[in-house]
Amino acid sequence: MPKFTEERLKKYKKAGYRIVGKNLHTGVEICRWTKSVLRNKRNCYKAVYGIRSHRCIQMTPTLDFCPFSCKFCWRSFGPERFKTESKWDSPKEIVDQIIEAQIKLLSGFGGNPATPKHLWDEAKKPAHVAISLDGEPTLYPYLAELIKEIKSRGMTAFLVTNGTMPHRLKELIEKDAEPTNLYISVYATNKEDYKFVTNSFIPDEWERVNESLKLLKEFKQARTVFRMTMVKDLNMKDPEGYANLINMAKPHFVELKGYSHLGESKFRLKRENMPSLQELEDFASEISKNTGYMVKAVDKVSRVIIMARDEDVWQWSLKKIEEQNKEIKEKIDKKGVIRF
Repeated sequence: MPKFTEERLKKYKKAGYRIVGKNLHTGVEICRWTKSVLRNKRNCYKAVYGIRSHRCIQMTPTLDFCPFSCKFCWRSFGPERFKTESKWDSPKEIVDQIIEAQIKLLSGFGGNPATPKHLWDEAKKPAHVAISLDGEPTLYPYLAELIKEIKSRGMTAFLVTNGTMPHRLKELIEKDAEPTNLYISVYATNKEDYKFVTNSFIPDEWERVNESLKLLKEFKQARTVFRMTMVKDLNMKDPEGYANLINMAKPHFVELKGYSHLGESKFRLKRENMPSLQELEDFASEISKNTGYMVKAVDKVSRVIIMARDEDVWQWSLKKIEEQNKEIKEKIDKKGVIRF
């Protein structure tokens, strides 16, 4: 029986997804901040890294494939979640079709009086790809080639991984396919808690994540980010333990994001599991004391705190944004079309 039955495809489509490619393993969904910017409102907190949300494609090449079924995840789970795929679309097919799907999903904004024309025109020329929508993207066997395909078109690539496939991260280095941003999501500070929080389908998730964290120092071009989804009374504890992992990995940035009581997670957790911004700031302060990382951005709406390793890293990142924007501009011809 195929993983994506007609009934399941309809469910995804109703939820706002578009599943593309002949092998049906790639998904695209419009982010809330994309919609916000196109309504001439606020941008995503990832503006810290140079992202302009109306030009950002949120996608995954591994829809519903993941070795975890985390308690705080807003997605629904089934026994087939860690099911592998034998047929995969090529990186070129994926990039071609996610761009097409993005423009179709946004088409309604073309006639929206609240959408400034220049933003709509820019939105039709995507400049960023966030490989983070659903599933674990390192399960896609051609991830290095996908990132190279994205970047060859003048777009930035942000990769979010749970760190359970360290061999795939090694491939990114070996194949000169570093993403613009590399996030490793870290969910606890010890093996027992990791198993409990993630409901992992694999026996050695803790060891794999540690191996991936140790690889971060080998990335020379990507911004490396240690990312935490903080859930009260679940994994929002032991700041010293998180600090030890951060000191080992030495990422450029640390992100703390408060859990949101959304989707299927509402059946597993309570609204009271959502930390306040003040609680996140207090937790970040404890991490800072034990690592020296500096708070550089606070987003009260998304409840996100971003910390940089030091001032040199912060200035390097700001310079990188200028270079990214220049590279994108150089791809645009006199008629305002990005030429790949």
